[in-house]
Amino acid sequence: MTWEVPLTELTVTEDDVQAVLDCLESGWLTMGPRTQEFEAAFARWLGSPHAVSVSSGTAALHLALASLGVGPGDEVIVPDFTFVATAAAARFVGATPVLCDVVSPERPLIDPEDVARRITPRTRAVVAVHFFGYAADVDALRALCDEHRLALVEDVAQGIGAEVGRARAKAGTVGDVSTFSLFSKNQLSIGEGGMVATADEEIAARVRLLRSHAMTSGTWDRHRGHATTYDVVDIGFNFRLDEPRAAFASSRLARLDDDIARRRAVSRRYRELLAGVDGLEPMFDEVAGEHASHFAFPVLLAGRQERDGFRHALKGRGIQTTWYPAVTELSAYRGLGPLPVAEDAAARHCALPMFASLDEGRQRRVVEAAKTALAPS
Repeated sequence: MTWEVPLTELTVTEDDVQAVLDCLESGWLTMGPRTQEFEAAFARWLGSPHAVSVSSGTAALHLALASLGVGPGDEVIVPDFTFVATAAAARFVGATPVLCDVVSPERPLIDPEDVARRITPRTRAVVAVHFFGYAADVDALRALCDEHRLALVEDVAQGIGAEVGRARAKAGTVGDVSTFSLFSKNQLSIGEGGMVATADEEIAARVRLLRSHAMTSGTWDRHRGHATTYDVVDIGFNFRLDEPRAAFASSRLARLDDDIARRRAVSRRYRELLAGVDGLEPMFDEVAGEHASHFAFPVLLAGRQERDGFRHALKGRGIQTTWYPAVTELSAYRGLGPLPVAEDAAARHCALPMFASLDEGRQRRVVEAAKTALAPS
C-alpha cells in the first residue's frame, strides 16, 4: 500500500547520486579505493583506530565474534529484546547464545544485573545492543566484562551516533569490538552494508582477512601491481562491501551528524505532542532521548491486544508502524526463556515513524491518528 506517513524515508541528494555515478564511470566496482576512503572517514568520525567495512550488519557481528576466537563450546550473552541477528551470530561461529533480560519495558536494554547472573565458565563474550538508537549501560557492562575477563561487543546496528556512558563517547568506542549496520532504515543508510570497528589492530586484521575468503591479497592490490598472487590461510567468507555503496556511504556520512540532530528534534516534538495522551507511554525518558540517535520512536501500550488494535487503526489512516518480537518468541529460539521483562516489552511496544525529514505537519498527522485510536469509544 501507499503510506501517508511511512516508517522511514530515505533522502538521496544529487551529491549522493553523483558519488555513485563517479564510481560507476571509474570502471572499478569491487573493494578498492572508495572502500578504503570510506573506512578511513568512518574511523575518523567514530574516533576509532580501525574500521573495516563488510556486506551487512549481520556479517559484522559474525566476523566480530570470529575475530575474538569465539567458537564451539563457548557462550555469548545477548539480550532477548533485539533483532535476531544478534543471537544468530553466536550460532554462526558454533557458540551458544545465552539470552538475558532487559532493564524494564520503559528502558528495554540489556540488564547488567541479569548478565552477571548468567555468566558461566563457558562465557566468552557479552553483546550490548543499543536498541532503537538508545545507549545500553556500557560502563557497567565494561566493568563486568573486565572483572570476568570477557569480551564486550557493542551491537550498534540501530545506535550509530548515540552517546554512551558517563563520558558520552560515541556508541561503538567502549567495546573490544563494535558492529554497525548500514541497512535502509538505519541512520547511515545505503541499502546493505556494515562496519566493524575496534582499537585492537589484531582484531581489525583478522576481520579484514576473513571478509574476503581469508585471501592474503585482494583484487585491488593485484590490479595495482602490489601483489602477483595470493594464498588462502583460513576459512573465510565473501563479506565484502562494493565500491558504489562505499561511495554512497561516504557521501551520506558527511551529513550524519546533522541527520541525528534532526532526529532528536523530531523526538522532542513527539514527546511534546503526546504529553498527556492516555494509554500510550514513550519508551525511555527525555534525558536518554537527548543522547540517543533515534532509529525509531518506540511507545508502550497497555498490552498486546491494545498494541495490535492501535497499529491497525494507524494503518487505516495511512501511517506505518512496526514492532519487534522477543527472540524467545521466534520458533528457532523457543525454549530459551522465559524472560518476562523482554517479552512484556516486545508484546506492548510499537515504533512510530521516525526519520530526519519528518516535518511537523506529517508528525502531527501521526499524533492525531494516535489520539483518535486511543480515544474512548
